[in-house]
Amino acid sequence: MNVKENKKLTGKRIGILGKGGSGKSTVTVLLAGALRDSGYKVCVLDADSTNIGLHQALGLKKIPASLIDYFGGTAFSGGSVTCPVDDPTPLPGAEIYLNKLSDKYYARSQEGIFFLTAGKIGDRGPGAGCDGPISKITRDLRISGFGDNPVTLIDLKAGLEDPARGVITSLDLIIVVVDANNASIHIAADMKNIVGQIKAGKLPATRHLDNPELVKIANKIFLNSKIMDVMVLLNKIKGKEVESYIKRKLIKNGIEPAGTIYEDNSISMSWLKGEPIKYDKKMPGVEELIKKMEEKAG
Repeated sequence: MNVKENKKLTGKRIGILGKGGSGKSTVTVLLAGALRDSGYKVCVLDADSTNIGLHQALGLKKIPASLIDYFGGTAFSGGSVTCPVDDPTPLPGAEIYLNKLSDKYYARSQEGIFFLTAGKIGDRGPGAGCDGPISKITRDLRISGFGDNPVTLIDLKAGLEDPARGVITSLDLIIVVVDANNASIHIAADMKNIVGQIKAGKLPATRHLDNPELVKIANKIFLNSKIMDVMVLLNKIKGKEVESYIKRKLIKNGIEPAGTIYEDNSISMSWLKGEPIKYDKKMPGVEELIKKMEEKAG
């Protein structure tokens, strides 16, 4: 792809989600490489609290220190970061300037892609609480510094837990990765429905909040949501017959897929071996997705 003078996705926050095993982390890596080739500055945020290996797929040897530690730890362990469901208050200091941030909290690949991790719950020990604080960091984090604001790609937790916590209210675009599985199709349809309700002004559930000020904050966050659209990318597709079937199912739910990535055994082997995954210009589905995202961004 050619470097674009008018980079319409500059500064946008794009969330990638899907069911477990759909390949959302693969799509995150491929999309990061393609956007970088297009002339964008790119930052990847690993916001999946359980899955590991994204840094290796980006060609990084070491995982940077987590942002959950940068922000002081979780409320469950005596820290300052709370769950957005229990406490929707915005996270203080969530705007981060990479040129001022200690390099212990980020890494940079040979291709110039920045990488940060919100944190994992596996290293917190038994009884450490839920991963809601990681969701709050994901919702509120804003990354800038080093010239143009980057496109921030956020590899979200599998399933719909993060959307249910309101994480998606701060995203510009959402990409749902759909593999050859009926559950993936249902997640795409559910995500379209959730975003449609948010854009129509539906407020979050707040019956559990006793403080009226917290209710106001939660409602304001949803009402100020700037989500432009939900886009669907087919991934790990074995052939045209499978692709056509999934497309028909999605279209019945009012969803027009933005592109297709066909099954590639070399990608599976890269994950197995912990090796980098390189964006290949022979993957037209990724380029199609970027073109459609730019059209949405206007």
